[in-house]
Amino acid sequence: MSRLVLLYMGCEGQTQKITERIGYCLSESGHDTVVSSIEDLKDDFSLESFDGVILGCSIRYGKHHRECYQFIEKYRDQLATIPSYFFSVNLTARKPERRDPHNNRYLQKFLKQISWTPDRVEVFAGALLYTRYRWVDKQMIRLIMKLTGGPTDVTQNTEFTDWRRVKAFAEQLNQDFGKISRPVATYGRQRVENGSAMNVC
Repeated sequence: MSRLVLLYMGCEGQTQKITERIGYCLSESGHDTVVSSIEDLKDDFSLESFDGVILGCSIRYGKHHRECYQFIEKYRDQLATIPSYFFSVNLTARKPERRDPHNNRYLQKFLKQISWTPDRVEVFAGALLYTRYRWVDKQMIRLIMKLTGGPTDVTQNTEFTDWRRVKAFAEQLNQDFGKISRPVATYGRQRVENGSAMNVC
């Protein structure tokens, strides 16, 4: 099967959680997977030893994280040489019409700004984690939710992620990478460098 790296950039942990779920599903399908935060990558990190890369990033105040842009710019040549995928995590995707990648303005704006064309993209709804936000962020996000019809009780957290969609994305990746042959025994099963794949696929 394939040796894959799954990288993520987020704030409160939901993007990491989604990435780890995808990594777990791919590992269960026989792929060798490495999961890591972009921030934890070492200076000598390279994509050359991987058969594919899956990159996930959340947004805050309408923009994907700067570190994600920087990663793409730094590794754009390597990204062009292997199968590569991207998923965006944002709260607008809690609405059915915004879950379509073609109809999610944040994702479409992001794709126009980067020097990389992923082989496949997806959008997942994130989580509204009021209890983890700084006071200023909590008030700003509460105002945004009020304007867009979302939850405004700052004492409650709400997870909007549709895990069936996450599983379906992982299954599609497994089909794509299943066409690549590499002995899994050379690399072992799964390594999660940041957190653990606790969720069952």
